[in-house]
Amino acid sequence: MSSSSARKNFTPASAKVPIGASAGTDDVSAPSPSSLTIFTPAGVLLSAAPLRLAARRLKGLGFDVSLDEAVLARQQRFGGDDATRLAAIHRVARAAPAVALASRGGYGMTRLLDQLDWTLLEQSIERGTRWVGYSDVTALHMGLLAHLKAGNHPLSWAGPLAVDDFGRAEEDGGLDEVTPDCFVEAMNGELEAVGFRTEVGFDGLDVTGRLWGGNLTVLMSLLGTPHWPRVKGGVLMLEDINEHPYRVERMLLQLHQAGVLGQQKAVLVGDLGGWRKSPMDRGYNVKSALAHLRSVSAVPILTGLPFGHVPTKVCLPMGVKVQLVVDGRDALLAW
Repeated sequence: MSSSSARKNFTPASAKVPIGASAGTDDVSAPSPSSLTIFTPAGVLLSAAPLRLAARRLKGLGFDVSLDEAVLARQQRFGGDDATRLAAIHRVARAAPAVALASRGGYGMTRLLDQLDWTLLEQSIERGTRWVGYSDVTALHMGLLAHLKAGNHPLSWAGPLAVDDFGRAEEDGGLDEVTPDCFVEAMNGELEAVGFRTEVGFDGLDVTGRLWGGNLTVLMSLLGTPHWPRVKGGVLMLEDINEHPYRVERMLLQLHQAGVLGQQKAVLVGDLGGWRKSPMDRGYNVKSALAHLRSVSAVPILTGLPFGHVPTKVCLPMGVKVQLVVDGRDALLAW
């Protein structure tokens, strides 16, 4: 999925930005090829310690790390009130770092979609900014795909979060090897494919389509809104956490009954863990839910994608055309 050589090949810029510095708003020059800004678009950070750890680890990977001035803002369960978080996104967009990495997910991004300056975000992407995150950041990824014209380059990247991944303490499992290597390769423009093992029954599958999706619950919250991307012939990727399989099935059935699944070339399922069993289940689980979806929908639904609320996750380019090829149980997603 990724090689450790990425760390050796990554070339940081000569000018260093001190960890803890705020993202500037007046510099309109091209960003440093390794400049990375951490910002908070959704949930609150309860402690600064994981953020500092994330910044140190990212700096060790060769990035010039800066922290947005409101990264530690707090307002109830949010990383600052809506105006603060909206201003943070726009501030990062104007600064246009090479990487705009969300601190964490949680909830809050969908509150901002109606107020986002999509033109400003598009300009940052044109200047080279890669917007990265997952979970609640799915709302941003899908908003970009809905409001901007998708081409041959990613509009954003489904990938790790600063605090949840790079800030994970050693006693909680620390940082695995695949995630940072894959992240560096993706941000350095070297990642061209990811591979994974899937279930039997898909040998010989070979489809091409635009990659989109993310967190299933967040994705469903956008259906019927102006921020829903109307992707036909796509490859839809999904993940979620703490959602019982019957809820996953219900959301997938809604996508099926709304005609969305039937318009896709394939569905890639990442991690769907964290749910609690119920005495009512009587053997019903995620496998049961997916089996029912397969019985009513002809679209190939593949499991095993290394993505979601798990320590090991790849980076996936949102909005680009990908090719999915399966040989036996070995799946390759290339772009």
